[in-house]
Amino acid sequence: MPYRLLRFAFRSKYPEPRMFRRPERLRDHYDVVIIGGGGHALATAYNLARDHSITNVAVLEKAHIGHGGTGRNTAIVRANYLTPEGVRFYKEGVRLFQDLSSDLDFNLLYSKRGHLTLAHTDAGMRTMRWRAEVNKHLGVNSEVVGPEVVKKLCPQMDLTCGHHGFPVLGALHHPPGAIVRHDAVAWGYARGADRRGVEIHQETEVVGLRVQGDRIVGVETNKGFVSASKVLSCTAGYTPRIARMAGLRTPLTVHPLQACVTEPMKPWLDAIIVSSTLHIYLSQSDRGELVMGAALDPYSVHSTRTTLAFMEGLAGHVCELFPFLSRVKVMRQWAGLCDMTPDFSPIMGKTPIEGFYLDAGWGTWGFKATPVCGKTLAYTLAHDEPHELIKPFALSRYENFELVGEKGAASVGQ
Repeated sequence: MPYRLLRFAFRSKYPEPRMFRRPERLRDHYDVVIIGGGGHALATAYNLARDHSITNVAVLEKAHIGHGGTGRNTAIVRANYLTPEGVRFYKEGVRLFQDLSSDLDFNLLYSKRGHLTLAHTDAGMRTMRWRAEVNKHLGVNSEVVGPEVVKKLCPQMDLTCGHHGFPVLGALHHPPGAIVRHDAVAWGYARGADRRGVEIHQETEVVGLRVQGDRIVGVETNKGFVSASKVLSCTAGYTPRIARMAGLRTPLTVHPLQACVTEPMKPWLDAIIVSSTLHIYLSQSDRGELVMGAALDPYSVHSTRTTLAFMEGLAGHVCELFPFLSRVKVMRQWAGLCDMTPDFSPIMGKTPIEGFYLDAGWGTWGFKATPVCGKTLAYTLAHDEPHELIKPFALSRYENFELVGEKGAASVGQ
């Protein structure tokens, strides 16, 4: 037994505090109420307290922190997007992630692996070249490579894809691509926010929003009413429901996204592999499991049930790339809710309701944006003015026909 555990075992009082406090009750008023207890919400609360000295903040989570998308994703970090707006935004996210363990004083198990987006068609290769050029112009390390480089980076891959008509013609190689422990990110931000005075209320469900005229004045919860100067919704698949409470319509549709992990294996897969034609992705975790996912379920339904059809389709495509995995056992599978926008870009910032802000539309790419969301949303709340990086993602862009078309870089969300 490690000495650290043995030392705790013989003490009646433990010297280290809990990860974060559990407040007994809600206050009557907060400067900022954040709905949702995932990575984006906790990162925003942390940055409000650290960067802007706003500590009268309540994070309201109806279950437990990380219960939603933060705990149901596959924890890939990258910046190789298609539009200049998206690349600038995610580039900052990668930069913040690289120093986040030190910033939070919490080991997030951040692991730089390199990211390969495979192309199986001529059209796919054109898109990869397009993305690479945009990336290079904005200082993001990405390049198009041929099948010989793909084979060198991942020698276990069958580039013919089982001779079924979709051989690997090349890939977009993104060396900064990484994976990180998603639960550690949530707990690290929660502890950091709590230590700076933020209150985190679990098992506290928001059941209504109180709006007077064109301004929000507070939230109704299952534990009573709380007045608030500003309210931010970070609720992913539940955003349409929250927005309706404020009388807002959003262009979001909610789809399930499923994933799974295999039994542990000895380390063999260094890179993160994504196929933009097969709509699959996989990486190997620090515990040796293969973490795998596929495209969004084609139906819009508010459910986190898993299906046999997903597992059959994913297994077939994975075995085309890696035939030797055919007998590897799947340990578990799960589903999360993705709120999709028409242009495959998020909705961030102010709304027509004064004091009410949205962080939504993250689809399949929300976790990688956690630190940059925290930074930019905290700035927006503190100054009541959108941060420069999120101005293109305003809700008003749909009314003004200023879409940010990111579909070409959302390989499993198409």
